[in-house]
Amino acid sequence: MYKNVLLAVDLGEDLSWQRALPEALTLLRGSDGVLHIMTVVPDFGMTIVGSFFPQDYEKKALKEANDRLHAFVSDHVPAGTKVQHIVKHGAPAEEILATSKEVPTDLIVIGSHRPGMDHALLGSVASRVVSRATCSVLVVRA
Repeated sequence: MYKNVLLAVDLGEDLSWQRALPEALTLLRGSDGVLHIMTVVPDFGMTIVGSFFPQDYEKKALKEANDRLHAFVSDHVPAGTKVQHIVKHGAPAEEILATSKEVPTDLIVIGSHRPGMDHALLGSVASRVVSRATCSVLVVRA
């Protein structure tokens, strides 16, 4: 039984949570635990790319992600579930790993789809989290 489950979701990709969210909720059932649900706003990757966006773009993107995460929880997480909303900005795998150290985390739950050639060469977010996490990780196939 887990008391603190960190669920990483991509709000733009339903496959990232459709099976992972029910698993996370099942693992918390009966524990009076907390679902730490997070999403990551990707960074630009290169500083020069950021220079093409308005100066307040990042602030607006984070606010929009926070609003969408709260709406997502309202729509998909049963009332009465203890939830902590977390929005980060950066590389998704790095932010998930950092968050797992910042908040009490017994288990990270992350959705994954069947990898294609791009994932075989670059590695997926899920595989990077699994290989570097300091707690258990449950990867739920979409």
